[in-house]
Parts: sequence; structure tokens; C-alpha cells
Amino acid sequence: MKKITLTSLFFLLVFGNLFAQQEKGITGYNNWLDTWTDFQPNKADYEEPTQILSGNISEDITLNKRDTYLLLGDVFVTDSTTLTIEPGTVILGDYKTKGALIIASGSKIIAEGKPTDPIIFTSNRSDKKPGDWGGLFLLGNAPINIFGNVASLNYGFKPSSTENISYGGDNTESNSGKLNYLRIEYAGKKTKDFGNFSGLTLAGVGKKTAISNIMISYSEGNSFNVLGGEVNLTKTVSYRSNKNDYNFNYGTQSTIENALAIRSPYISSPDGSRCISASSYDIIENADTTKKETFVNAENLTLVNISNDLKSDIQVGLVQEAILIGPDVSLNLNRSVISGFKPAIILDENIDINNESLEKVKITNSYFNNCKGNIFKKYATNNDDLESWYGSRAFDNVYSKGPDKETFIDSDNSRTPDFRLRINKIIASNDYFDDDDEEE
Repeated sequence: MKKITLTSLFFLLVFGNLFAQQEKGITGYNNWLDTWTDFQPNKADYEEPTQILSGNISEDITLNKRDTYLLLGDVFVTDSTTLTIEPGTVILGDYKTKGALIIASGSKIIAEGKPTDPIIFTSNRSDKKPGDWGGLFLLGNAPINIFGNVASLNYGFKPSSTENISYGGDNTESNSGKLNYLRIEYAGKKTKDFGNFSGLTLAGVGKKTAISNIMISYSEGNSFNVLGGEVNLTKTVSYRSNKNDYNFNYGTQSTIENALAIRSPYISSPDGSRCISASSYDIIENADTTKKETFVNAENLTLVNISNDLKSDIQVGLVQEAILIGPDVSLNLNRSVISGFKPAIILDENIDINNESLEKVKITNSYFNNCKGNIFKKYATNNDDLESWYGSRAFDNVYSKGPDKETFIDSDNSRTPDFRLRINKIIASNDYFDDDDEEE
């Protein structure tokens, strides 16, 4: 590895960390997980559908709490239409037709639940399983880094117009609506030729789109799939996803803050599943290098792998890295917790370890616990220099071994209790897990 001589960067980080907040992981003096989240979604019963959603929705419509809706097949909101969903409304994705909801570019979804009355998207089966239905797609006309600045969803959709599955453009302020206090459960339809749907896909979505207080559980694909655009994710939860919890690609400029990802090695896909996967392209020949590369700014994340026997699961290959950083990607990770992975963070094998690449990957004031390795380069035989670099005082990271109950660090403000200490039951207790998880 080349000698690292980023003296100016070193002193800048030391100076900055003198004034950095010390809270690590998800934060808040009020427990924002209360009332609206559900860590046992298979135990919930819902009314039979009273309304069916199918085909194209081309006029403004409101879904009411008093009704239960069935998504039948691929449902497109088109022609600059606004779909409004009342708090407490339940939308069931049809298992037989693998229902999905697509908000076409130019249209909007206004789905504002309440902490005590969240909006719920889930499977219509009584015995719910990951991949029962499709998922929710928001498409916008914010920039992507693909040639032509426009792409189409490649999931085998058969829309009435290709415009209904197109995304990308030049409008960074693109507004696809608002999602708040919303749960998406058992999505991730598997297709033969196009892979899995994601729980929530944000494609070419601009910065005026508001995404907060979203929980995605038991997705057979990615939980959150961000393709280009400029997206801010606040107070989000990914629970037991089969693929990636948060996937970023196609030159997205994303901020993710106060986010929780809880993984299980027993239901994770063996062909690649991480808390965060950050790429700038799938194939470099398809990327327009004159456009922005993917940038992810991550603050106060808690990324935890729940294992019955972590050492054994690592030895048999069930545990993977928490974060994968691809070539031509910039990532800032600050005030975060990563626990129980092998290793915590991996840099792609095509990334040269030099001053330029390390300026793009800033990992500061974070807590790495119970990981077999902290920051590695993929396939490298020796990662001592990387471990030493990010473990230096300049970055104020902590490498530790201990039970997960210690991964939540008290706030310096002793007058108000920090709720992170109260969610240890979720992190460390199997009481929150469905009985048949290991069979899924």
C-alpha cells in the first residue's frame, strides 16, 4: 500500500472532531420507533379488501382509511396525477399477480401517516412471506449518470406507455411527493429475468421529495433502492432484508441520517447482501463520466447483525460485510455503529488505496463492534494500513469487541434519557423475531 501523506486532511479531521457530537448510532431523546413500527408483522391481521386498484390511475384519487385496498398486478399512477393516502390506510399487495405500485415521473404520492396511525403496505396472504408482492416505486426527473440522462425500470413491466417507467432528467428539485410514517412488508417479488423488486425504489427522485419514518420489513429484494436523483432519507428502518438494506447507484446524491438496519445471517442472500451497497454504475461502459458519481452522506446509522452464534456463523460464511463501497463512489460515514459483520466495511478490489481514493471515503467518530475486521479492501491479503489509518485519532473511530447492549452510547445530556438504551430488546432479544424466520 502506498504511504498515506494526507497531512492537511489529518489535521482538519482532528480539529473537526474536537467539536463533533458524541452520540453514535440512531439518536433522539424521544423514541421515534414507538407506536408506528412493527417487528412482528406476520402476527398482524387485516380486513378483507373492499376496493381494488388495478391498471392506470390517471385522475387524482384519495385512498381512505375506512377501506382496505388490493393492489392487483402492476398499478401505474400517470398523467401528473396525485395519489393521496389517508393515515391508517392498509394496502394489500396481491400474491397471485404480485401487485406493485408505480408512481410515474411527473405524478405524486402523498402518503402521510401518523405515529399512532401509520400507512401499511403488506401481503394479502395470511401466512406472509418475503417476496409475496412487488413493491412501491417512485420515479422522478432528477439527474442520473446514465448516457442520455434517462433510463427505464427494467423489471419486465408492461405499461401502456414507456413514459410510465422512465426516470431521470435535469430537475434536481423534482418532487415525487411525500412518504411519512409508512411500513412496507413482505415485498420483493422475484422475477426470472430481472431479479427481485425492492421494497421501495426511488429512481431519479429529486430533493423536494420527502422520505421519513419508513420501515421496510422482510423484503426479498433490497429494502431501499436509490437510483440516481438527490434523495434525503430520515428516520428509516430496514428489518431482515434478504438483499441490501440500502442500495445506492447511478450517481445519486443521497443523505441518510438516523437510520437503523437489522440483519439476520439466516435469511440473507448468499450472493451479496449488505446494510449499505454504494455503486456508481453496474457496467462502467454505460456510465456517463461527465456526470456526478454516487455520493452518500451517512449520519447516525446503526447497522447490526443478529446471530445466535456469531463466531460460528462467520466461520461457515453466513456473515458478510456491512458496507460495500464501489469504484468512483464517495461516502461520508459519521457517528455510526456497526456490529457483528465480516468485516464492517469493504472497499471494492478495483479501488486503488491512495490519497485520492481515501479522500472520497471518510469514516469518522464511529463505533465498530464485534466485527472480524473493520475496514478492508476486497481480496487484499493485508489490510493493516487501512485499519491503522481509519483507527487513528484523527478519525476518532473505536474498534471494540463486546455484547450489542454496549453498542448504544449514552448522550452527554444526562437530564434526558437516550432512547437508544431502551431499544436493546429489539437489537438483542429473539422475542422480537418470528418463530419461522430461520426457515424462510
